[in-house]
Amino acid sequence: MTWQLSDTGWCLLSDNAFGGSLVLVSFGESHGPFVGVLIEGLPAGTPINETEIYEWLRRRKPGTSVLSSARQEEEKVEFIAGVYRGVATGAPLVAVVKNTGGKDEFYEFMENGWVRPGHADYPAYIKYNGKNDYRGGGRFSARITVGFVIAGAIAASMIRNLGIEIAAYTRRIGSVECRQLDFDEASQRYKFETRCPVEEYDAEMKKEILAARRDGDSVGGVIEVIARGMPVGIGQPVFSSLDSELAKAFFSIPAVKGVEFGAGFMASQLRGSQNNDQFRISGGKISTATNNAGGVLGGMSSGAPLVARIAFKPVSSIYKVQKTVNVKTMQEGELQLKGMHDPCVVPRAVPIVEAVTAFTVADLAMRGGFIK
Repeated sequence: MTWQLSDTGWCLLSDNAFGGSLVLVSFGESHGPFVGVLIEGLPAGTPINETEIYEWLRRRKPGTSVLSSARQEEEKVEFIAGVYRGVATGAPLVAVVKNTGGKDEFYEFMENGWVRPGHADYPAYIKYNGKNDYRGGGRFSARITVGFVIAGAIAASMIRNLGIEIAAYTRRIGSVECRQLDFDEASQRYKFETRCPVEEYDAEMKKEILAARRDGDSVGGVIEVIARGMPVGIGQPVFSSLDSELAKAFFSIPAVKGVEFGAGFMASQLRGSQNNDQFRISGGKISTATNNAGGVLGGMSSGAPLVARIAFKPVSSIYKVQKTVNVKTMQEGELQLKGMHDPCVVPRAVPIVEAVTAFTVADLAMRGGFIK
């Protein structure tokens, strides 16, 4: 760990930390005793609502749907430090969740040197000289996002006081793509198993996921997140801009392979006259006729809804026979995985996307003086 000078002063720079004024430090491994988070910078008196935090965790919890892994976890949060009588004390907050559902026997082949295609096993073996905890993916497992969600749940309550609301929904599963939804439509996402709040698309997406599962395979997809009520000016250009910080947060979620804001890559096919969001005044307020910028101009919030899309690859753990290598014996071979795996990570990733969005916005709001 080192210290670096940021726009708000000296801050901790760690490979496991994210943020500037509000800092999330992630720790734990998939099959270790627990996973968790340390949060530095929480203003004293910030509400820590354990019931609300558990509800956030329940949304990403495995074993709650035929569309997810059968792994069972209690997801009970234990606050070790930084909380007293339901509020943050101003000291570093530390929260842990015990791991109870992992089965080590499903990963014994890795002890012998076999690596899984699509996973971090090979580069991790080389980088850490074979000393890392490989069980369930270890530090590279989506299990570590439990800490992201805890931090995001707390941050969401902070930015709610600014009038900011966040909702993400499943925009695509495989070849099935939903139309773009507005915030009110997106806010119904948790009533649907796929987290796509349009009945006909939800049904087709479910078919897509179950077909992949029957084939012993997996499928990817896209999540769209919307944040409304953003005040103008959140974001610290240039290297701590709103979109660059969000992109870093999104890419820190396992399986994310692409991020775009507003019109995104489609903007590269337009002319400036088509892509520019022209200003207007309505009801005494400045707004734009379109939102191709996705609510971000020059790295700062423009006041329009923040809109981003995050692409997830197909889950790498599949039940089909695959060719691989043994890093210890330098032999080629075949591998067929056992265990409990999601056929599609997207439905469970929706609350994770919401959480990292909330945390990033809260951090930048503190850096910009919107939260004192």
